[in-house]
Amino acid sequence: MNLGVRWTLHGDGRTPAPGAVVRPDERLSWPRTAGLGAQHVVAMFGASFVAPVLMGLDPNLAIMMSGVATMIFLLATRGRVPSYLGCSLSFVGVAAAIRAGGGDSATVTGAVFVVGVALFLSGLAVRRFGARIIHAAMPPIVTGAVVMLIGFNLAPVTASTYWPQDQWTALLVMLFTGLAVVCLRGFFSRIAIFLGLIFGYGLSWALDRVFGRIHSPLGGGEAVDHWRLDLSGVGDAAWVGLPSFHAPSFEWSAILIALPVVIALIAENAGHVKAVGEMTGDPLDDKLGTAIAADGAASMLSTAVGGPPNTTYSENIGVMAATRVYSTAAYWAAAVFALLFGLCPKFGAVVAAIPGGVLGGITVILYGMIGLLGAQIWINAKVDLSNPLNLVPAAAGIIIGVGGVSLKVTDDFELGGIALGTIVVITGYHVLRAFAPAHLKTQEPLLDEGTSRYDSDSESDTNSRSGSTDSTGSGAPGGDRPGEGPAKD
Repeated sequence: MNLGVRWTLHGDGRTPAPGAVVRPDERLSWPRTAGLGAQHVVAMFGASFVAPVLMGLDPNLAIMMSGVATMIFLLATRGRVPSYLGCSLSFVGVAAAIRAGGGDSATVTGAVFVVGVALFLSGLAVRRFGARIIHAAMPPIVTGAVVMLIGFNLAPVTASTYWPQDQWTALLVMLFTGLAVVCLRGFFSRIAIFLGLIFGYGLSWALDRVFGRIHSPLGGGEAVDHWRLDLSGVGDAAWVGLPSFHAPSFEWSAILIALPVVIALIAENAGHVKAVGEMTGDPLDDKLGTAIAADGAASMLSTAVGGPPNTTYSENIGVMAATRVYSTAAYWAAAVFALLFGLCPKFGAVVAAIPGGVLGGITVILYGMIGLLGAQIWINAKVDLSNPLNLVPAAAGIIIGVGGVSLKVTDDFELGGIALGTIVVITGYHVLRAFAPAHLKTQEPLLDEGTSRYDSDSESDTNSRSGSTDSTGSGAPGGDRPGEGPAKD
């Protein structure tokens, strides 16, 4: 059985030949491959470290399980889809909403485990029936609106929890990170969030030395005197040890809040497969269902032991574009490095000590970018917002999701925020479409124009895989993926 773990040496094993790329089934020399793997780990640092902290989960376990998830993904796709699976930022708002309702870490991971099951089953359905079932249920107007409300639903978390802890640090970190994203080029622009964290660490340390403790709310609570950067836990942490595991627990109210995120994850995977296929010159349309199912299976395993869910990372697409190395051997090396980092509690303690003010500056940009990716889906698909069939359900769902509108069904059951907003968008669109006049029923392709090829018959699929790639999508190297959801960025 071909598991995609055998690679041929590319050229002299040093650098790609002029105009050539290192394909997924090729590799450079092992020392260079290891170096590229380390570079992939650094690229995913920012989002993969911030996400578990924002979700209230163990960052050591998150990093370790991201390595395991990446291995599962590479094996499932037989080494044809080079990708790193890191902690998904799409679930940060879900975790905040569940905790606000009295849930704990077990409740969060239980709800997200169910999302992993739904994603896995969606992948199997796409493999069996093609992407047409996704086209029918989630046209771009629906997908974009759900991604948008998930991102913008996070705004109160920044405003009430992180920013007030140190508003001036938050402001400076926001400005620095924004400049890094816009002004830096190549690899450094891909790790802008990570650079923002380093800047915030240094700034917080310097402000503590110059001005002493700050008097501000800590974690959304009462105002107290505290150090901006508290590294006491780092000194107490061991160098080697296992992360903390816990079993998930399942509550219907939490599950309903989390389920809408499956839409964003399908969009992320579809955009990733499309972009990587164009960059490698190997159309991967036939691997879409497998990629989605593998992501779901990896997230199920991670959340079953108390870790966060995972998704494909666009940051690592940028690394591949910059280096022209698409070898899955580099991703295996990255996965091994992630496992080793996860077994170092001291490393996790450093991540857990990220000051609240630093998170305030980072999340202002990060949460806004997640929300605006929904608008990017609309733009890529040329969604017509002058059409009331598109405008009405999206407008209603976004306001409900962002504003935290709730609907009390019974004394013990209430829908609100992300869950209610998603239900309104999906059911509203399809109900209105059933009654709308014919001239309003325009059907756009899902996510990007290239996905129409997922439904081609077997003969055209074979021809497609042996021919040139479709140039209609916008999965340009170094750019955002079409239909990308909450990232990991």
